Amino acid sequence: MPTSSIKTVRHDMSTLVRDAQALFREAASASGERAEELRHKGLMLLDAAMEKAQDAQVIAAKTGKEVAEQTDVFVRANPWRAVAISAGVGLLAGLLLSRK
Repeated sequence: MPTSSIKTVRHDMSTLVRDAQALFREAASASGERAEELRHKGLMLLDAAMEKAQDAQVIAAKTGKEVAEQTDVFVRANPWRAVAISAGVGLLAGLLLSRK
């Protein structure tokens, strides 16, 4: 999932949740039919946020699977290069951790 798509989904979800919270606050001070209407709209917004979150989860899982498959292909085609890269990353991580 591209970074811009993640940012868009995150922004959409936070907007939906914020709008739902505002509706629930307004519904708390309203009464009767208006309160019920506001609560219903709030629930619909929360449902939409849940759907967006599930869509994002599906896309992230698909992207993760594709990355894992590409990594597997690379490692099988270049086993020694993969070992060297892993050793380099491990060395760098060790150096950074030992500095603290």
